[in-house]
Amino acid sequence: MRDDEQEQSIYRDYRIILFALAIIASLFFIQPWYSSDEGFTSNLNYGLDLQGGSWLQVKLQGAVVQLDADSGLLIREIVKTNLGENVEIRTVEEREDGTTVIFTSGSMLTNNQIDQLGLGQATISRSNNITELTLHTSKVTLITRYLSDSLKAEVIPGLVSSGMQYEIRTAVSQEELEILMAVVEGSIVTDLNGEPIYREGVTVETRDLTKEILSDKLNSLGLKDIPVRTAGDDYIIIDFAGIDLATAKNIAERPGKFEIRIATQGNESMHVLYGDEIRAVSIVGYNDNDGQWYVPFTLTDAGALALQKAAIETGATRNPLSHNLIMYLDDREVYSAPLSHSAAARLEEVPIYSWQASTGPDEDSKARAEQLQIHLRAGALPVNVELVGSGQVDATLGKQFKEQAVLAGFLALFGVAFVIYRKYKKKGILVPMVATSVSEVIMILGFAAATGWQLDLASIAGIIAVIGTGIDHLVIITDEVLYEGKLPPKKVYLARITKAFSIIFAAAATTILAMSPLVFMGFGALKGFAITTIVGVLIGIFIARPAYARVIPEVLETNPNDTE
Repeated sequence: MRDDEQEQSIYRDYRIILFALAIIASLFFIQPWYSSDEGFTSNLNYGLDLQGGSWLQVKLQGAVVQLDADSGLLIREIVKTNLGENVEIRTVEEREDGTTVIFTSGSMLTNNQIDQLGLGQATISRSNNITELTLHTSKVTLITRYLSDSLKAEVIPGLVSSGMQYEIRTAVSQEELEILMAVVEGSIVTDLNGEPIYREGVTVETRDLTKEILSDKLNSLGLKDIPVRTAGDDYIIIDFAGIDLATAKNIAERPGKFEIRIATQGNESMHVLYGDEIRAVSIVGYNDNDGQWYVPFTLTDAGALALQKAAIETGATRNPLSHNLIMYLDDREVYSAPLSHSAAARLEEVPIYSWQASTGPDEDSKARAEQLQIHLRAGALPVNVELVGSGQVDATLGKQFKEQAVLAGFLALFGVAFVIYRKYKKKGILVPMVATSVSEVIMILGFAAATGWQLDLASIAGIIAVIGTGIDHLVIITDEVLYEGKLPPKKVYLARITKAFSIIFAAAATTILAMSPLVFMGFGALKGFAITTIVGVLIGIFIARPAYARVIPEVLETNPNDTE
């Protein structure tokens, strides 16, 4: 620097130290390597279009509908289905705060039986061998329970602007619902145009929940970063980079709707809990005391209470051998066994959180235990999914895309370098400017490697876009430094750099704001492009640009002929 200016050594400047640490950290995460056997390798993850592989599109099975029905007939069908009793409806009173139904039965119905239905508060009286019940409930509760019993599925009511809607978490057509509701003199509610308010599919909340659970389950199987994204309201797309189509379909079939039910009477059973109430699943073990292979698993608070309640209400705690706990995966039975006598006795007093599902003493039992462990881990999907589309990208084609993407990046960098040299005709400017652009690419790749982000063609396009915007910012800094064709005094230099960075931050903020909607509203390629661009801009303005602004006057002063 000039003699009248004392400045801290460039090697001790925090901007240079931060820049160097970022480069070192990026290389550590990328771990680039070359060997004669494998060629160039790294810790980077490549997406479907750069590595080849398969993709699957699945549809979420369900229906969203608005319904109405006769409250008295709903109770009659619910009691008949769950208790096997015929009742006579006396009066039905519909009010804003709920529904009151008075009905009678020739059988001795107990408070415990009515509470088991979960319909509301009931008052029971008996006279002349006739049981009279006064039930305080709501039509929403009655319709929800009737649908759940009839379709053996979870039904979620929700209030929307047009009224009360019911999300049925299983595949059911409009015609099937109309037949089902006709039994209770009900129907599908129509809109102002007379059209039935029925839509095949699920709610956005259920779609997003299924996507998150599916993503967790697929990646928990030991597979590396499987992207799961939504497409519309009812579809989910899964990319399996580096995996052939047959293997991808096999993997996708593992997760499913896991449910535990408890036998009631005959072949009937009632819902207890879904897989999302299973907190943890441990490794398969062998019990030396009874010589049984088993799978340990732990329930959440809600799951343990639900199991205790179901066991007491069905009588499983008093007669466990007649009330098996049955586990289903995608409505297919995968395990069935009664409660142990010790567990049944304990459930009478407190809920049990830690359980062991025993399968038997031999090697086949061990294999069944290992399979059950997978089922327990693969559950928790709230709805069933149906494979509706698939495709495959050849590995050779993916390799070709990767090579072309890298070539495009180099061409972009060389093109920018040529334009910069033509503009300034100074090596002292060209070298640090190009080096800064290359360093930004390295830091973006380091971020991708550290976070497990998959690089695809859109991400490469984002990196190329970052190179362009980065060079724009560096040109602004350089023009401010060489405003009069030479390196200015320190005070003037600092003022000009401050002005340059105010422009850069404004431009960066505009870019980030423009890309942000694509992160939250877009999917697939759009989201990857947006994230890569935003990360690149942030790395540039907080790490690369400050380092360049510190280096460029140092470089130009050591090459005085270059600044004349």
